[in-house]
Amino acid sequence: MNHKIIFTGGPGSGKTTTIAYLESLGYKSVPESGRKIIQQQMKINSTSLPWKNKKSFRDLMVSMDINNYKLCNYKDITFFDRGIIDSYGYSQLESIKISETLLKSCEELLYNKNVFIFPPWKSIYLNDDERKQDFDDAIATYKEIVSAYKEFKYRLIEVPRLSVKDRAKFILNTLIISKDQ
Repeated sequence: MNHKIIFTGGPGSGKTTTIAYLESLGYKSVPESGRKIIQQQMKINSTSLPWKNKKSFRDLMVSMDINNYKLCNYKDITFFDRGIIDSYGYSQLESIKISETLLKSCEELLYNKNVFIFPPWKSIYLNDDERKQDFDDAIATYKEIVSAYKEFKYRLIEVPRLSVKDRAKFILNTLIISKDQ
């Protein structure tokens, strides 16, 4: 079993909160590159931000996602808050030309084929200094992410809109079932 488990979906759908809960249970995780890059770039007053230079921002995400993938050598289940294919979906959403590096990475850096997708959820959606998209943008992002993962033949498992604890239980139960098959 590939132990690199992706959580994906549109922004503000509960991925990071669910991963934080799973971490509290002792599971390993890899943080979302996009948010981390936004924080870093804002700190140095860079233009490599999604609202200033989408291509530069995307290229930094690709680089960080490749590095995160290669550094993750855990033999235990590790939850990734997004993966390299999310940068592909972002590129499609923003009409950014797909680089050879991105395409090759999507084809070669493989995660577990079962990907947990978090659907848009308006009642928990919040904006902050790093998340400036409105809810309609979150829905559009979700749709492109779904398309991208399907293009690379991943199996999307929709995470139900439940409490964080119940979402984590659903995910862990799904992993146990898929491991036994």
